[in-house]
Amino acid sequence: MNEARNRLDQANASVGPALFIFGLVTCGRRGRKAHRAGGATLGLMVMLCIVRTPAAAQSERKGGGTQSSVVHLSESPEADARTDKEGAPITLTFQDALERARKYSPQFQAAASVSKLAHEDRLQARAAMLPSANYTMQYLGTQGNGILPSGRYVTNDGIHVYRAWGVFRQSLSADTFTLASYRRAEAAEALAIAQEDIAQRGLTVTVTRAYYGLVVAERKYATAQQSRDQAKHSLQISQEMEEQGQVAHSDVITFQIQFNQQEQAYSEAKLAMDNARLSLAVLLFPGFDQNFNVVDDLDATQPLPPFAEVQKMAGENNPQIRAAMALLRETRSDLTSARTAFLPSLSFDVDYGIEANAFALQSHTSASPEAGRLPNLGYFVTVTLNLPVWDWGTLRSKLRQAEYRKRQTQTELTFAQRQLLGDLHAYYNEAWTSRSEVSTLRSSADLAAESLRLNALRYKAGQATVLDVLNAQTTLTQARDAYADGLARSRIAIANLQTLTGSF
Repeated sequence: MNEARNRLDQANASVGPALFIFGLVTCGRRGRKAHRAGGATLGLMVMLCIVRTPAAAQSERKGGGTQSSVVHLSESPEADARTDKEGAPITLTFQDALERARKYSPQFQAAASVSKLAHEDRLQARAAMLPSANYTMQYLGTQGNGILPSGRYVTNDGIHVYRAWGVFRQSLSADTFTLASYRRAEAAEALAIAQEDIAQRGLTVTVTRAYYGLVVAERKYATAQQSRDQAKHSLQISQEMEEQGQVAHSDVITFQIQFNQQEQAYSEAKLAMDNARLSLAVLLFPGFDQNFNVVDDLDATQPLPPFAEVQKMAGENNPQIRAAMALLRETRSDLTSARTAFLPSLSFDVDYGIEANAFALQSHTSASPEAGRLPNLGYFVTVTLNLPVWDWGTLRSKLRQAEYRKRQTQTELTFAQRQLLGDLHAYYNEAWTSRSEVSTLRSSADLAAESLRLNALRYKAGQATVLDVLNAQTTLTQARDAYADGLARSRIAIANLQTLTGSF
């Protein structure tokens, strides 16, 4: 039945245009206005009534009637790709998360754009010191006066003047010889590159917090689930022991209260995990997509170099110091430019081409036609000397501004150096302390698990109270959560330290 319907739809799709053409041909043969309008209308109605694509017919059969067109907006192109693959979530490592964050972070992309713009500014500053060449072509039409061949404008020697010049220009000043503008552009580019590095390292810290925040939230969620299951198991054991007359009903009530609390803690842990996933999704995806998994590599330890090596790396690779030094170089160049502005400047313009009454290499001039055909191709040179004389103190004011900026940048540089030393000691101590505590936290979690196992056995044997079991369960939950927090703290401390030293 379906195959027959498909064949019918295909036949309709081919017959409809044929009937439409037939209607037009018919009306053309009749050749009358009324018949032409009626034939065209008939053909169009026949095509609209009969023509149906197989897809439309199939849609009507499924929906039971005419379906409205609905445009479904997906959250991201990647979500569409996963939908085609049965919605399989992607798995992200920490490096994958970093690459995605650099691609979609507006702050980092803004810093990268500033760096690219600064690079182009340096190229333009270098080109500004070199000779330039351009070509101009003009036609000057002058109104005649009926008597003189030069027309009404004395600056032109005829009513038709053609200009075709190749212009070569070079400006020479003290700024050209000192390279102050170019060096300022170089310093600005170095400053933009350092700020891009700062933005990248700061983004690494942000991604580290979000990524391992989700990993920790997933671990706490698993711990809360285990604690809830353990509380439920303890409740069932106490109910069985109550039926056998081994414990009082108060133990059952206590375990029931604990189970309710663990159920609430489980809901809160799930909420925290969902919020952590949302925070990471905002950083990593161009659209709002939560269909992903992260790799739990918290247990993989990262090496921590000795402090002497870290201090050396900070002195060589610290972007804050590079930015402060680049800013100081930039203000020094500004000061040099402000000083050289008091000196004269010289510019050369060499024009080579024609300026004649005819667009030709040789022609008669309108002012002296009796001279015959004269050569038009030639050159003229313009030399301009500019000497500043009086500007109401503007140049001196700009000089004082440049001196003020230089003093401020020198102060900022010394402060950045002191701040680097202070942050270096603080971040290194944090990383060292957090790493040394990880082994202790792991041991505490293992001991807490063993304590819970022993207290559960003792409770079944009637040698432990309900409070012993509850305390052991609470201690195990806290120990596991503290161990996860300690691992994440160590990762974040390393990331903060690397903002000063770079990767190690």
